[in-house]
Amino acid sequence: MRINNYISASGLCSRREADVLVQNKRVKINGKIADIGARVSETDRVLVDGKPLTTKKKQVYIILNKPVGITCTTERHIKGNIIDFVGHQERIFPIGRLDKDSEGLIILTSDGGIVNEILREENHHEKEYIVVVDKKISNDFIMQMASGVTIFNPVKHVKTRTKPCKVEAIDDVTFRIILAQGLNRQIRRMCEVLGYNVMKLKRTRIMHIKLGKLKTGEWRALSQAEIGGLMKSSKGSF
Repeated sequence: MRINNYISASGLCSRREADVLVQNKRVKINGKIADIGARVSETDRVLVDGKPLTTKKKQVYIILNKPVGITCTTERHIKGNIIDFVGHQERIFPIGRLDKDSEGLIILTSDGGIVNEILREENHHEKEYIVVVDKKISNDFIMQMASGVTIFNPVKHVKTRTKPCKVEAIDDVTFRIILAQGLNRQIRRMCEVLGYNVMKLKRTRIMHIKLGKLKTGEWRALSQAEIGGLMKSSKGSF
């Protein structure tokens, strides 16, 4: 982590103010005056004005294989909310949503600073799904799904054409779709426009993070490599 982010993460000041501290030679790393852009790890000793820097509690990053019926909300009064389902000792919240009728991978974290960057549509973060529909898939269906479908956007109350995406048939009623867009119930509404009903929808990947062999209802902490990938995806701001 860069020194300005490390100082900012401690709660002492903003990243910009941390840069000023470094420029004014008020920061030392392991006894040496820090340079702008210097990188530090958890094992390094950082002093600001001769005083040890106390960092915040380590952030939590986990993934859950969400079952059908669990709602991605932090509102604890809602039955089947994801926070009570996970039961983590730290205060965490989901990044984005996976609707109640869908299952699969969702990221939860205590790190509010990373959420907006991950959700920002212009960053084109891929999400991969396996979808089962109620009748045989045609080649025309695959091509139309891939090229974009005009659906009603209930948030903006206008019709919206979905962006081109990657779609491939797996068997007669199952397909894989990779989106870099996140409209509400997008896949279900795309299918409905083309005359299909979704019977099962499972998210298997968000960016570089894969569901793998994680069983339904189970969760695990992200590896350091996975966390590092999240930080890189956030425009390198970490």
